[in-house]
Amino acid sequence: MVDAERERRAVVTGSAAPSGLPEWTFGDSPELADRLAAVIVAGVKTATCSHAGIIPPPAVGERGYLMSGDGRRLAIIETKTVTPMKFCDVTQELAVLEGEGDLTLDYWQRAHREYFTRLGVFAEDMDILFETLRLVEVLDSAFAAEAPEHLARERAEAAT
Repeated sequence: MVDAERERRAVVTGSAAPSGLPEWTFGDSPELADRLAAVIVAGVKTATCSHAGIIPPPAVGERGYLMSGDGRRLAIIETKTVTPMKFCDVTQELAVLEGEGDLTLDYWQRAHREYFTRLGVFAEDMDILFETLRLVEVLDSAFAAEAPEHLARERAEAAT
């Protein structure tokens, strides 16, 4: 299920797992979900953003399962902060917290402009919710062992 209201949890595997925690898959494809999950599990991605119209909106203290693109529970993550802001107001410091690409604001803007455009919600002055995250527990040690390799590929691809 991918739509403008739920892009943070795009490709969602279910509204809540039997344990009561929601299952979150970041991105809008299995490949992007795995890439973003690897950067989170590697401890580099400590933030994300979503369209401000997301339902349900993220909440401070909320925990959920970080899911792979094929539906495996990889980790438990927690929302630390939620800051409403405009897309155009994201700073270099915030882009670094997202941990993606080459860690530049330019990369962040390009990648997120493309992502939100695919979802049909992009505007330079669009309202977003910028969240900081905490990795609570890694559940899939095999995925975690591969995370540094994913991160290295992420950086190399951004450099080309």
